[in-house]
Amino acid sequence: MPLSEARHLPLWRRPVTLLFLMAMAMPVAFATWSALLNNFVIEAAGFDGSDIGWLHTVREIPGFLAIGVIAILLFVREQALALISLGLLGVATALTAQFPSMGGILTITMLSSIGFHYYETVNQSLQLQWLPKDRAPQMLGWLVSAGAGATLVAYLAIVLTWEAFDLSYHFVYMLSGGFCAAVALWCWLAFPAFREPHPQTKSFVLRRRYWLYYALQFMSGARRQIFVVFAGFMMVEKFGYDVHEVTALFLITLLTNIFAAPLLGRAVARWGERRALAIEYLGLILVFLSYGGLYWFGWGVAVAAALYVIDNIFFALALALKTYFQKIADPGDIAPTAAVAFTINHIAAVFLPALLGYLWLAAPDAVFVLAAGMAGLSLVLALLIPRHPAPGHETVFAGRALPLAAE
Repeated sequence: MPLSEARHLPLWRRPVTLLFLMAMAMPVAFATWSALLNNFVIEAAGFDGSDIGWLHTVREIPGFLAIGVIAILLFVREQALALISLGLLGVATALTAQFPSMGGILTITMLSSIGFHYYETVNQSLQLQWLPKDRAPQMLGWLVSAGAGATLVAYLAIVLTWEAFDLSYHFVYMLSGGFCAAVALWCWLAFPAFREPHPQTKSFVLRRRYWLYYALQFMSGARRQIFVVFAGFMMVEKFGYDVHEVTALFLITLLTNIFAAPLLGRAVARWGERRALAIEYLGLILVFLSYGGLYWFGWGVAVAAALYVIDNIFFALALALKTYFQKIADPGDIAPTAAVAFTINHIAAVFLPALLGYLWLAAPDAVFVLAAGMAGLSLVLALLIPRHPAPGHETVFAGRALPLAAE
């Protein structure tokens, strides 16, 4: 069905509804996996900082290989690939606790990661194609809020029932993963195949004029890995957080994001991408240095928890990177460039967790100082974004885009 005709469908079968359903299903599986992961691997397989680093290196390999999406799209439509990948994520998450060993955890993590990263690659492409440019920042904010809301329900259930009913890792992983897979199946059966308004290039696309977007994606991936791998692990290793306590921290973060994400989307639309990203990176510099302060000055668990929540708020501003690319991209480049960008985003993710895992054993504070340095470099790059990005005006060095001639 052409996207232009989708507005005649009932609301529950329209493209934006599909985006919202997928946005709510994915984080239930992935965020539940993340909330239980550090406790699960320590209890089931005795993981230390080096082991968790290797686990996340394996998890990021499919992200590095996300460029393979371009080849798959020769045979499978983007919408279908998104739902297949979402289903794989759900099934693999459901089976996670069945393999409580180093080899088993790495194997099932690889499968769930293939589903997660291929879904994220195609989903980002669909969002940028299906959402109008003038409403994209606000709609992306609402999509983030919807995902946070769905995960909120899952986390509330864990916090309220984990100790009260003595839940097992097996039960929680099966429930969250099964929900994700069920939503993917429903979306496959209930929604028509929507035809994108602009045919997508089905080949490798690497354009010089997108260089700043590529650089920001690389730095984002490197910086994000330090937070994802080590911030949560620190809460368990240094402060002894139990499953329900880790989940409660995630719960506070989600509540914040539910209300903050739509506001941040409006802020990006009002401020522009350059100012929004500059605020994000400046905030992250301060947060990562404060993480180091936990080791230098002996700050307590309350400070660590507050930093974790603040960290997530700043990361929500990263939607400005999506809208920056939407404004500078040729319409047919969105799908292949999303795959290329995802690969670039994960270059550092393949080696950083394993290498920094060894650094963590010697000096955990140094890991966060390195992250602050990365945020500083990202800030410099963000300042190269023009106030009004457009094709031909991708950076402050490029000539200002000329207005289109009147018909």
